[in-house]
Amino acid sequence: MDLDKFNLPRYLATLPLFSNMREEELQRLATGCQLRRIERARVIFRAGDPCNEFHVVVLGQVKLFALSPTGTEKVIELCGPGHSFAEAVMFMNAPYVVSAQTLTDSLVLTMDKDTVLREIYTNPDFSLRVLAGLSRRLHGLIKDVEAYALHSGVQRVIGYLLGDRSESEVASEAITVSLPVSKAAIASRLSLTPEYFSRVLNELETAGLIQVDKRDIHITDTARLANYQPR
Repeated sequence: MDLDKFNLPRYLATLPLFSNMREEELQRLATGCQLRRIERARVIFRAGDPCNEFHVVVLGQVKLFALSPTGTEKVIELCGPGHSFAEAVMFMNAPYVVSAQTLTDSLVLTMDKDTVLREIYTNPDFSLRVLAGLSRRLHGLIKDVEAYALHSGVQRVIGYLLGDRSESEVASEAITVSLPVSKAAIASRLSLTPEYFSRVLNELETAGLIQVDKRDIHITDTARLANYQPR
């Protein structure tokens, strides 16, 4: 991809935060954007660094993670294409509370805080979209806490494979889910050990609910998987 020919305003228009904005508004926002190619395993920022911008994954995968005092890593969020992160911290005038690192070669868009604030001051509709985006992120975090507190490890893995759809939303069909990152990263995201995550996949495969082919998980019947009750 030739970054010099990348149409930033057109790309911004595809993101929920900037949808339905006029061309001149997108052009203004694009002036505050930087597009970077970042190699796999590179740190984008570390917890404690000053935060004066937010980021969007254009291509690739990025993990947000925290480290315990003993150095144990906990994946907080896995961010794929179109996924933004660090908006809330940017508005808090606080340093980053987690670290971000690429899991694959990635293309990351960064937008500076001053550009966003200028648009908020002049565009009430944009302000509402920013609030809606932050609200969705908060709702997602609440769902995470609920899953960790109320759902078993097996239920968490099934929820991840089914995209966290409820049982009533799952039709009976065969699908294939390609894990975007390593099983260890997904296990950490679900607050599971890699060994336990693998055991759950083996259990579901033995039950005839899935077939594991490296990173491809073939689900034979989504409704059966959603209703699975471990013994």
